[in-house]
Amino acid sequence: MNWKRKRVIVTGGAGFIGGALTDKLLSLGSDVTVVDKLLIPNDSWIWEAKLQRLREIYRSHGYENPQLEIMDLRIDRYQFQSLAEDHDIVFHLSALFGGREFVDKYQTETSEILAIDHNVIMASYEAGIERFHYASSACVYPPSLNKPGYLLKEDDVLSTGEGWKSSDNLYGFAKLMGELPLKVLHEEKGFKSNICRYLTVYGPGQFDTSHAIPALIDRALDREDPYVVWGSGEQERGFTYVDDIVEGTILATEKIVDATPVNLGWDKRYKIKEVVRIILEVVGHRPKEVVFDRTKPEGPFSRALDITRAREILGWYPRVDLEEGIRRTVEWRKEMRAKFKVKITG
Repeated sequence: MNWKRKRVIVTGGAGFIGGALTDKLLSLGSDVTVVDKLLIPNDSWIWEAKLQRLREIYRSHGYENPQLEIMDLRIDRYQFQSLAEDHDIVFHLSALFGGREFVDKYQTETSEILAIDHNVIMASYEAGIERFHYASSACVYPPSLNKPGYLLKEDDVLSTGEGWKSSDNLYGFAKLMGELPLKVLHEEKGFKSNICRYLTVYGPGQFDTSHAIPALIDRALDREDPYVVWGSGEQERGFTYVDDIVEGTILATEKIVDATPVNLGWDKRYKIKEVVRIILEVVGHRPKEVVFDRTKPEGPFSRALDITRAREILGWYPRVDLEEGIRRTVEWRKEMRAKFKVKITG
């Protein structure tokens, strides 16, 4: 696909992954419009930081200001459809998500994803969008399959006969329900779409600390002692650097049109205690005591993805290993903390 002058919408484009995707698409010559709600209650510094990052991304590509449309996609279906009619491709990343505690405890808020996805998908179809990308999640898989040594396969969805426990809480089911209409729209209407299931993404641009790596980095930069880690430290994940996710997302949009889901994530697991070791080493923090707080949620004990399909269809595999990714992320968080120090600490 020739991305030059393609008219592209990125929903959630002011967010972590969305911002990185917007940056990459602009570098490929696309005309990118970001759709985002932006407002974050009680966290005005994050709103300002996201907006400033977006400005810097666009200015690095010769734009004076971002091409930004503020919308609440829970209710602004027809406003979005009107915008989409003048575009070729939609990357749909908008969702409600806030880390492990959010997935476990905020089920009512999570249900709003169903409204967001329905509005964006149907508006894009009605607007005649050429290609549609849906950002899904490894949370669609049965939690009972999250075990050491097992790599989650795309066909594992709903495979265990566990009913409502066949996905990771309502968040996992909401993401799965976002996938299914795309399959049906392709079969019945020929709508071209692709689905990528992301796994534990981290890297520059992730402002909030509701996820493990940014939280652990900030505690190290704060020279916390005792240094507190949520969970046992034995839980493990296939952590995936944001640039690898962006690359896979673009490849999937180029090569898949029938809503076939593809896993994007490391098939290599790292225990949280190993992540802690790397972060403390990179930051240069040597606390006298590291405390593993088992009263805090730690999520699935072990989760990693089988990426055979991504290798075969996309020629994709993750290239940035955890240590290098953490080094890049630490440097970015140092710059971000210096820039917004008053707002973060005050």
